[in-house]
This record gives sequence, C-alpha cells and structure tokens, in this order.
Amino acid sequence: MQIYETVVVIKPQLSDPEVLEVIDKTKTIISGEGGEILNEDKWGRRKLTYPIKHAKEGFYAYLKFKCPPAVLPKLSHHFRVVDSFLRTMTVQANERKMKPAKVKK
Repeated sequence: MQIYETVVVIKPQLSDPEVLEVIDKTKTIISGEGGEILNEDKWGRRKLTYPIKHAKEGFYAYLKFKCPPAVLPKLSHHFRVVDSFLRTMTVQANERKMKPAKVKK
C-alpha cells in the first residue's frame, strides 16, 4: 500500500453539513476499498487566487491516506462525477527522512 495526499477545493455555495457530507463520501470510497485515513484537515473557506467556474472562494480540505494504487481511478472518477468539487489534486507522499544537522565546530 502507498501513502497519498489529496487536497480538494469544494464549491462555496454548499452549506457546512453538505461540505462534510462530500468529504465523508470521499473518505468512504477510500476506506471501502481497503484504505486507511491517516490524517484529515479542514482548512475552511478561503479566497481563491483566481476565479474557478465563476467562484471566488472555496472550501479547502486535506486528506492523507494509505491505500492500494487501484483505489486512485475510483477516487478520480468520484471527483469528476460529483460536481461539488472545483479542483482536486492527489499526489503520492514521499516519506521524508531528516538528515542529521551538521554541528559547527
């Protein structure tokens, strides 16, 4: 299983319960296919840098999850079919290993 990170921008016209429902549906797709949600963070409503589909703001949410690669096409299909999403981006998370700090002599 791989670790992935997804950031979604949801239409601002949706109410807070509707936004939570869209995020929960996304989490259900991930966990229903054998995935595991590692981290979830709702960044809230923010102004967009440029208008997307005539929207000037959107609700941002971040998900970090572990799942088999076969889940990604289903997740991508979900993002295309549900018209609540303005933008989505899913990337594979690289585990960063910290280098030891150099000590000045």
